[in-house]
Amino acid sequence: MNVHDPSAAPSTDPAAELAATTARPFGEAMSMPKGVYTSDAFLARELEHVFRRDWICVGRASALARPGDYLTYDLAGEPVMVVRDADGRLRAQSNVCRHRMSVLLEGRGNVARITCPYHGWVYNLDGHLRGAPYMAGNTAFRRDEICLPQIRCEEWLGWVMVTLDPDAPPVAERLAGLAAELEPFGMEHYIEDFQETFVWDTNWKILAENFMESYHLPVCHAATIGGLSDIEASALPPGAPAYNIHTIQKDPSFTLSVAHPTNTRLKGEWRLRTAIMAIYPSLLITLSPGYFWYLSLHPRGVGKVHVTFGGGLAPEFMADPASAEHFKELRKLLEHVNDEDKGCTERVYRGVSATLSAPGPLSPMERPLYDFARYLAERVA
Repeated sequence: MNVHDPSAAPSTDPAAELAATTARPFGEAMSMPKGVYTSDAFLARELEHVFRRDWICVGRASALARPGDYLTYDLAGEPVMVVRDADGRLRAQSNVCRHRMSVLLEGRGNVARITCPYHGWVYNLDGHLRGAPYMAGNTAFRRDEICLPQIRCEEWLGWVMVTLDPDAPPVAERLAGLAAELEPFGMEHYIEDFQETFVWDTNWKILAENFMESYHLPVCHAATIGGLSDIEASALPPGAPAYNIHTIQKDPSFTLSVAHPTNTRLKGEWRLRTAIMAIYPSLLITLSPGYFWYLSLHPRGVGKVHVTFGGGLAPEFMADPASAEHFKELRKLLEHVNDEDKGCTERVYRGVSATLSAPGPLSPMERPLYDFARYLAERVA
């Protein structure tokens, strides 16, 4: 197939077409095939071989600080809850009642115990059944044997990660190289100030790719961070099997992009550099000396993506007397950046879905996209 010819017949197997695309050397890299973004069959493979098998971020641990704090998440069709139990442990478990299979909790909040909204079965925070009304007449009912299925949950540098795969390597093992690179930032100590969720009309990979490259900053973000970002000074190393990372330098006049005077962890040029990383499949983080923000993505069909969006400040800026003003400025900036990204990524999805569109060659500044495509091809092969 001639990838430059819009009239060429499309492949009936996007996975095979992706494998052919990623077999190219980086110097000949192309955008991923259209079917990777638009095929329901390809999405089904992603849900089975990516989202049900890799570690997925559901938020920051600091948002679940007290016993009974919880959040809920729909992971590849599996309702999941993450709760801080009575012993202070983060615990992920099925969010489905063991009686008539109602979903138990919604959204986020704090509970002393978990009560089914359908028939009132009550569970302790660790998932064990505490009580069930009017069950004494059923000899098959054994309260002590009933517990919500447990799901693997690990905390990594302040992030809450869950997986449905009992055999997935531990997060710390999978991301050991990245943790070493980020150690001077002390990311685990950054303080989340806000978190929200929303759904955009684009494919999840289009949004992921948009976040992991800085090539679009001068144009898509011309009104916000585009003029503050020196993309020509980007460092774009080859990606690792579980992540990619690149760094850029921003204008020192952007206060939060420069290390606070009391920050003694960051040295030399790292006091001015921002790290942008993608932890596969769908955790995207911008980490600067003064602030961080992130997106955690999950598909809701080929043309919709559920986004968990949050951010906050480095501890030095949090302790600064002007922290409230810093938070206000950061939130305002990131809301504008998000609006710009929404427009750009939704336009890309409309274009990908067009009959006459075709994938084009990647810029050397889009190295992370090449590495992400190779990860994805390996997973769905």
